Amino acid sequence: MEISVRLARNTDLGFVSQDGYTSKEVIQRKIDAGEVFVAEVDSTSAGYLRIEYLWSSTPYISLIHVLESYRKQGVGRALLAFVEGSLRSQGHSALYSSSQVDEPPPQAWHRHMGFQECGVIAGINEGGVGEVFFRKTL
Repeated sequence: MEISVRLARNTDLGFVSQDGYTSKEVIQRKIDAGEVFVAEVDSTSAGYLRIEYLWSSTPYISLIHVLESYRKQGVGRALLAFVEGSLRSQGHSALYSSSQVDEPPPQAWHRHMGFQECGVIAGINEGGVGEVFFRKTL
């Protein structure tokens, strides 16, 4: 199994917007800005990662999604490693991410990938669910 990661292209729009959290127009702008990454396994799209910039300067993983059939095979790790390298080359020293407080598996993944918890915003999500934030030194 060969995993490769690259910047998303216009032809990836349908794949990288399938989660439905963000409009295709916004995702197209993010593709154009180099803020969307695609992981492929043996040339088949297997996952994607989108970043935002808090305060227009601090990189933050807004979404990482790996197709069910490719989970626990290193696709998420490959996406993260590629993004970390890209951000390091741009001079960034940290990467942020988050998960809802009621989602133990994503929190465990962050910790396994070397992120450290750095704060919580209470009640920010639907139903009053909080969000736990993570930071990783690059």
